[in-house]
Amino acid sequence: MKARGLGIVTAEGAPKAIGPYSQAVVVDGMVYTAGQIPLDPRTGDIVGKNTAEQTEQTLRNLAAVLQGAGSSLDLVVKTTVYLVDMADFPAMNEVYAKHFATHKPARSTVQAAALPKAVRVEIDAIARVG
Repeated sequence: MKARGLGIVTAEGAPKAIGPYSQAVVVDGMVYTAGQIPLDPRTGDIVGKNTAEQTEQTLRNLAAVLQGAGSSLDLVVKTTVYLVDMADFPAMNEVYAKHFATHKPARSTVQAAALPKAVRVEIDAIARVG
């Protein structure tokens, strides 16, 4: 749910922020999410051993944050995907394509030297409020 007046999003079904940031912020009808990683929202443990499994959980978390902001994956206009190894691109892309089968937002994919908690993938999004 959104904090009144601030546009700060705290989504129940998504992992809590692991630092001094918000899960997402809503400004002028747009949602800007923090990067999501493959954390189990209940335990905080990493979900998945490989990039495909981690991408699946990351996108579930992203969907939960968007839902908490009054949006959804169908309203995403831009994503940024961070991978620790561009060799993981095909595995990430296969899972990503299932979540964005008909709706294909703009996307950037970059290789990062390291990601939080040593995960393989992190994804953030910009979306319209629904």
